[in-house]
Amino acid sequence: MNTKIIKIGLILLALVQFSCNQKASSNKAEKITEIVSTNFVPNPQVIEKQEVQTLEIGQKAPDFKLPGIDGEFHSLADYTSDVLIVLFTCNHCPTAQAYEDRVIKFVDDYKDKNVELVAISPNSPIGVLLEELGYSDLNDSFDEMIIRAKDKGYNFPYLYDGDNQEVSLKYGPVATPQAFVFDKSRTLKYVGRLDAIEKPGSANSEDLRNAVNSLLKGEKVENPVTKTFGCSTKWGWKTEMRKTVNTQWAELPVSVTKINTNGINQLLKNNSDKLRLINIWATWCGPCKVEYPEFINVHRMYKDRDFEFISLSADKPENEKSVLNFLKSRNSAVTNYLFDSDDKYALIETIDPNWNGALPYTLLIEPNGHVAWKKQGEIDFHELKKVIVDHKMIGRYF
Repeated sequence: MNTKIIKIGLILLALVQFSCNQKASSNKAEKITEIVSTNFVPNPQVIEKQEVQTLEIGQKAPDFKLPGIDGEFHSLADYTSDVLIVLFTCNHCPTAQAYEDRVIKFVDDYKDKNVELVAISPNSPIGVLLEELGYSDLNDSFDEMIIRAKDKGYNFPYLYDGDNQEVSLKYGPVATPQAFVFDKSRTLKYVGRLDAIEKPGSANSEDLRNAVNSLLKGEKVENPVTKTFGCSTKWGWKTEMRKTVNTQWAELPVSVTKINTNGINQLLKNNSDKLRLINIWATWCGPCKVEYPEFINVHRMYKDRDFEFISLSADKPENEKSVLNFLKSRNSAVTNYLFDSDDKYALIETIDPNWNGALPYTLLIEPNGHVAWKKQGEIDFHELKKVIVDHKMIGRYF
């Protein structure tokens, strides 16, 4: 009797495990809607500069074992379809973002045709400059890859190669996005662009689809190599440039100018052609000081777009020296103001009659004075960056 019970229990356990495996398998193609937990700890490294050769037609797909945003490690052997696309893409590149919806649609269209697509981010996060993030709310770190996949609902694996770029060096992507298409034997049959038009809604991955359709029919790919337009791969030896740019920024002059209520009214009217971010802060405000450097990072990200950051100190006018010293310590080479009066209630009423006066206080103002976004208290900077880059004056692509 006990033996029968044990056998029945084992059978039930096997059925449960099979059901779980089937569910996990079916979920691979579903859109990513939750941030997963993972034990992988990224460690981007500086690597030695070297010549990079793009994989050539007829060569075999290099093997890989890379962490995915699903919390699993992925290898080449995990993909057994007749056609495999290895797509090198990333978070920050405007061209890569312009193609995201097309990639999602491609995967959906071919999910029942024995075709798989796996995306790899080849970029070293430490090789990306702040000034290169003007079309994005995110860098190319592993954690930020998880966020982007969730935000867009990726329906394909997204793998990270930003630590030592070992896999990317073997494939040799020159730009993002760049597709490598392999047949059943994992021989390269196509490498290049998805299609010839970057603007979303103007094309539908015609070059990629033509290559894949030819392979599914057992035919030769007509144009196996196409040029690739996009952001250059950010290799781990680019850190010297990053150091140089950061040093140049740190050497810029920092000053502060006193401003009265009339001047503040003009700031709020924003008679410029830029989206204007204003942060009201003070040296005696702990949260203000902690988060202030991130405002400078935001400025550096978007300063080459139609955007500017302005700081406004609510310190006493006689504390100008302390204000300036703080601004210099934070490399605040932006337009900095200090309210010229001790009447803080005049400052509050001028900035926003609905503001209760607690610091910090931040406003995003469109030309002609419309407040697009405001926040009392500490900032969620990812939220702020999304508001900025998704604003009609900025945008994610060219």
